[in-house]
Amino acid sequence: MITTLVPIGNSRGIRIPKPLLNESGISDQVELKVKRGEIRIIAVPKKSRLVTATLLLSEKTLATDWNKAEEDEAWASLQ
Repeated sequence: MITTLVPIGNSRGIRIPKPLLNESGISDQVELKVKRGEIRIIAVPKKSRLVTATLLLSEKTLATDWNKAEEDEAWASLQ
């Protein structure tokens, strides 16, 4: 199938017809891989999405845990 790149802000994109999306199994998140002369669009497995959400949640949790007064005292004693 041949299609045309369309302007999207400062970028360019393509419209993917619904039948192609249905056949590919792509829904929300995709990974883009680039090789000389081609760009591949690959569906992100649902397991990977959960890992990303878990990592982000862990970063938020760590940020609140690390910003405590006892942490500053502990680091000060090591310097």
